[in-house]
Amino acid sequence: MDMSIRFPHLGIYLPNVGKTISVFGFDIAYYGITIAIAMIVGISIALHEAKRTGQNQDTYLDLLMLTMLTSVVGARIYYVIFSWDNYKDNLGEILNIRNGGLAIYGGIIAGAITVFIYSKITKMKFLQIADTVCMGLAAGQIIGRWGNFFNREAFGEYTNNLLAMQLPVSAVRKNEITSAMWNHVVTIGGVEYIQVHPTFLYEGLWSFMVLLFLFWFRKRKKFEGELFFCYLAGYGAGRFWIESLRTDQLLLPGIHVPVSQMLSAVLVVVSLSVIICKRRKNRECRYDKRNLKNTD
Repeated sequence: MDMSIRFPHLGIYLPNVGKTISVFGFDIAYYGITIAIAMIVGISIALHEAKRTGQNQDTYLDLLMLTMLTSVVGARIYYVIFSWDNYKDNLGEILNIRNGGLAIYGGIIAGAITVFIYSKITKMKFLQIADTVCMGLAAGQIIGRWGNFFNREAFGEYTNNLLAMQLPVSAVRKNEITSAMWNHVVTIGGVEYIQVHPTFLYEGLWSFMVLLFLFWFRKRKKFEGELFFCYLAGYGAGRFWIESLRTDQLLLPGIHVPVSQMLSAVLVVVSLSVIICKRRKNRECRYDKRNLKNTD
């Protein structure tokens, strides 16, 4: 199998991008390595934010370790549910995540549920926790998406734009190759390549911009939870667009609508509505206080 990856318009040719690395005779998937690095970076940023805001780092470390575990489980469950046809006849494959199959939204949902339950048990504020960890979550997504790069998955439809990526036909799943890709197959050095949108890169760059905004906005937020809702709205907006390009969409049974695209739209609308309503309410409260003071 040819293991090369090309970005022809950028002049980048990577001749041997493996999927695993051998350590003392054991093969370790790069996908798993990138997820592990993403978790470490995400936890580090969240702990730094907890320290900056005067919160107990040890409490957050316990929470984040638990949340990372439940998020991975949730991400896998989400993916399996909406790809059930691929697993119903081979249930053992459900536990095999070496070849990918983690859905970010499943991880976010499971993580949010874990944080909510933990906040109730420890009497912490859910929205304060959400504000503290959301930047770490965004950073983790930037890194984690590179696992899709090593696995040659989660790519988009055919494109000839500046960032177009070429993958050997032999290195990708045949059911993800569309007619448009087949119609534009190029042969270089005897190797057939499809040319696609590198959606993993799009999402990584978009998440990076979201992260920069969150770092800038964190000292300007007007209410607890606003940073978290900004993250949801920002990430959701980008994911709504990026999801439309992908060829491996998880579809809602029966209506065949991309579930992640629908969820993205809901998150954007709900998050922006909360931010607008809360900010309007805060302005009205300040206005009422000024009027009361002038009356006195």
